[in-house]
Amino acid sequence: MSQPTPVTNVQPNNCVTSLNGVGKALANKLAKIHIHTLLDLLLHIPLRYEDRTHVVPLNQLRPGMHCLIEAEVTGSALQRGRRTSLQVRLLEQNARLNLRFIHFHANQAKNFATGKKIRCFGEIRPGPQGLEMVHPEYHLFDQQPPELEATLTAVYSTTEGISQKRMRQLVTMAWQASEQQPHWLPELLPKVTIQQQNLPTIKQALAQLHFPTNNQPFDLAAASQSPAYQRLIIEELVAHQLCLLQARQQLNLSPAPCFEKHSATAELLQTQLPFTLTNAQQRVWQEIHADTQHHKPMIRMLQGDVGSGKTIVAALAACQAIDAGYQVVILAPTEILAEQHLHNFRQWLDPMQVSIIWLAGKQKASERRTSIEAIANGQAQVIVGTHAVFQERVDYHHLGLVIIDEQHRFGVAQRQALLQKAALGTTPHQLIMSATPIPRTLAMSAYGDLDHSIIDELPPGRKPINTVIINNQKRDQVITRIQSACSSGQQVYWICPLIETSEDLQCEAAEDTAVQLTEALPNLRIGLVHGRMTPIQKHQIMSRFKQAQIDLLVATTVIEVGVDVPNANLMIIDNAERLGLAQLHQLRGRVGRGQAHSHCLLMYQTPLSRLAKERLNILRQSNDGFAIAEKDLQLRGPGEVLGTRQAGSISLRIADLLRDAHLLPKIHELTKNYASRPDLSQQLVQRWVGSRQEFVSV
Repeated sequence: MSQPTPVTNVQPNNCVTSLNGVGKALANKLAKIHIHTLLDLLLHIPLRYEDRTHVVPLNQLRPGMHCLIEAEVTGSALQRGRRTSLQVRLLEQNARLNLRFIHFHANQAKNFATGKKIRCFGEIRPGPQGLEMVHPEYHLFDQQPPELEATLTAVYSTTEGISQKRMRQLVTMAWQASEQQPHWLPELLPKVTIQQQNLPTIKQALAQLHFPTNNQPFDLAAASQSPAYQRLIIEELVAHQLCLLQARQQLNLSPAPCFEKHSATAELLQTQLPFTLTNAQQRVWQEIHADTQHHKPMIRMLQGDVGSGKTIVAALAACQAIDAGYQVVILAPTEILAEQHLHNFRQWLDPMQVSIIWLAGKQKASERRTSIEAIANGQAQVIVGTHAVFQERVDYHHLGLVIIDEQHRFGVAQRQALLQKAALGTTPHQLIMSATPIPRTLAMSAYGDLDHSIIDELPPGRKPINTVIINNQKRDQVITRIQSACSSGQQVYWICPLIETSEDLQCEAAEDTAVQLTEALPNLRIGLVHGRMTPIQKHQIMSRFKQAQIDLLVATTVIEVGVDVPNANLMIIDNAERLGLAQLHQLRGRVGRGQAHSHCLLMYQTPLSRLAKERLNILRQSNDGFAIAEKDLQLRGPGEVLGTRQAGSISLRIADLLRDAHLLPKIHELTKNYASRPDLSQQLVQRWVGSRQEFVSV
C-alpha cells in the first residue's frame, strides 16, 4: 500500500494547533466542520476520490468524466458576451479539447502560449464548440511533465477558507503524528472480530481510505462496502450503542418511584370510558404498569399511528402515579396540542377529583403565579403545558412521571431540564410518545436501550382514507366537491401552509383563502383558525366546528394534531408538496374518524419535481404510518425523521443508519463483548463521540 509523503514539524500533541502552520484562525475554520483534534482529522473520511494516477487520451474523453489529460496549447482568445471568458484550445493526436475560464486575470491569459504543454484535471462537459473543461486544475510545462500521483486523490467535505489541497496536507500531517505516537490510535475491536469479519486494523483502514491505491472505488456508495469502510462503520456503531447504554446505566443509578400494583383511579377511568380499549392499548398499558412497579426508571417510547389512542394509555399511567402520591407532567411542543391534552385529561379525570393545571408561556402573570404555587405545594397533581413546565422558576413537589409528546421536537437539554425537576437523588419515570412512526431499525439505533411499545391497532370502525393528488388548476372542481359534501351534511377541512401570502413560496394564505372560499361558497358557514390567534380564539373556533356550527374550516397546520371531529370526512391540503410526509400523514389523520368514507385531496402547484411527485404518491398509496415512515427515512435520511436538527440525539461521522441497518444485529452482539471491559468501552466512546457525548442521551 502506498504511504503518504512525509511531512515534517509535527508536534507530539493531539490538538490541531499542534500541526505546523495551524493557528487559531485555521483551527476556528476546522471547528465549523467539527474537527478539533488530530483524531478528528483522521476520522474525516473522504467524500470521493479522483484518479490522477494516469493520463486519459483526448480521443477517449466522454461527458461526465473526471480525469487527467495532457495536450499542447494551440491558441487562446477572449470570448466576448454577457460575460467575457478565456478560451484555451488544446490538441493531442488530432483530438481537440477546449478549456474555459470565466474568472481569470491578464497574466494568466498570457501564460497560455502556443506550443506550451499542459496537464489538466477536471470534469468533461459538452460545450458550444465541442467537449470542454471549465476552470480545471492545470500545470504548464515545456518538456518534462510533472510526476503522476502514486495514489488516488481524496476529496473531502470542507468549509470556506480551507481548500482541498490544504485539507489533504492537514490529514497527511495528522497521519504522520499517529505514526510517531501509535499509542493514541490503539486497536479497540476484539482480535477475534477482526479475524472473523476479515477486517483490517484501524491503522490499515485509515491508510486505505485516506491514501488509497488506484483500485479503490471512486464513489462513496461503493467505498462504503470496502473492508476498510466497513471496519470503521462497525466500530462507530458499537461506540454509539455503548454510549447510549452508558447513558441508560447512569440514569439507572438514580432510583425512581415505585408505583402501587393496584391503581383504583386507573380502574375507575376504564369503567367510565365511552369506548373499550383495543387489545394493543391493553397490551401497552400492561407494559407500562409493570415497568413502574420497580425503582428502576422506566424509559419507554410509545409509538402509534394517528388516531391509535396513545393519549388514553398515557392517562392510565398518570392515574397510577397519582394513586402513589406523585405528580405527573405532560409536555407538548405546541400550545394547541397541549390544550388538547388538557381538554382530554380534564374530561377523563375531573370526575375523579384529580387536580389538573395548565402552564404555558402565554398565561397572564397572575395565572402563571397561581399555577407555579400549586405545583410547588403539591396541590397540582397533573401539570399540562409547553416549554414553561421545565423553566427554572418551576419547582415540583413530588414529580414521579414525565410524559413527553412528540419527543423528537425537543432537545436533549430540554428533556434533561425536566427530569431534574424531580427530588434530589431520584429520577421520574418517562413515557415518550410519538405519532410520527419511527422505523424499528432506526429507533433501535437512535434510542439504544429504550423500551419500545407500539399500538399497532386502530379503534374499530376506522376506515382507510382515500387520498387523491390533484393539480391546483382544478381548484374550481374542488370547490364544487366541497359544496356537494357540505350539502349532504358533512364537514370539510381546507389546510394552508402559511398565514400570510409569500411570493417566494407561492402559497395561498389561510386568510386570503378564507375570503375566496366565502365568495365562492356564500351559503356555507366558513371558519378560520391559525397559529396567531389567541388560545381562546382558537378554542372557540374549534368548538364551533366540533359542534357542526361551521361547515368548512380553513386552517394552517395548527390542526395537525389533537382535533377529533367525526363528521369531518373531506380534507383539502393546499400546496401539499411543501409539507413533509409525516406532517401530511398527521393532517390526513384528522378525517376518517366517523363511520362514513373519508377523502383527502393533496393539491399541488406546478411544476412538480420528481422527488415531490414521489413523496405525494407514497401518501396516495398507503395509510400505514410505519410504511410511510420507512419511505420518509429513505427520502430524507435519519436526521430529519428523528428531528435531530433540534434534538441532537444522534450524530454519526461515517455510519448511515439506513444504509447500514443490516449490521445492527451484529452490532448488538459485539456490544456485549465490552460489558466486562469498561476501560476499552470508554476509549471507544471517546474516539467516536468525544465531546459530543453529552448530546447522546436517552
